[in-house]
Amino acid sequence: MTDQIKDYILIHRLKPGELLPTEAELCAELGVSRSSVREAMRTLAALDIVEVRHGYGTYVGQLSLAPLVEGLVFRGVLRPEDDFAALREVVEVREALDLAMAEQICAAMVGTSNPRLHELVETMEEKSGLGEPFAEEDRAFHSELLAHLDNALVGQLVTAFWEVNTVVYPRLGLPPATDLDETARAHGDMLRAAEAGDVAAFREAVVTHYIPLRRGLGSAS
Repeated sequence: MTDQIKDYILIHRLKPGELLPTEAELCAELGVSRSSVREAMRTLAALDIVEVRHGYGTYVGQLSLAPLVEGLVFRGVLRPEDDFAALREVVEVREALDLAMAEQICAAMVGTSNPRLHELVETMEEKSGLGEPFAEEDRAFHSELLAHLDNALVGQLVTAFWEVNTVVYPRLGLPPATDLDETARAHGDMLRAAEAGDVAAFREAVVTHYIPLRRGLGSAS
């Protein structure tokens, strides 16, 4: 049943946010019972393929990676006995994505001016000097950096793995990072390298950025 509804969305070229037919209309269109449609909609809603707005109808969902994030968070919390292997894998994927997009990011940003990104770096450096975490600035930095690319999926993947990393880390009882200044400086190095179009320097800064995370996981295991 879920496949039939997904096929309906594809065949009719419905886009995120567009209204689906009523339950009765879908039953008639697909030749199925109301209970089958309701059960399928519950499953699709959990996957963010549809969004049920009570009193208004059912709409095509935003097709976000939220279900992926929830699954990976649960996987990471479920396996703490594996020497934090699941979280270490997430960090490796994050780093691999940043390194893989280095050339595209530098090509897109060379010669540009990015006051918002510089402001985020300054805030991170200020907070690190006070020993304060800067998770929101970190997330905004990576999101805005990738916004220069004509590839929305990469941005969604990076954000998804960032969320998993940020949620799972404290749930596993890992201590707060103490080398915040190193991480903050790495963000600044990444930005300056991107604006200069220096791919090698950007990749070096990416590797430096993940050293504190790897160090924290290594000491925990």
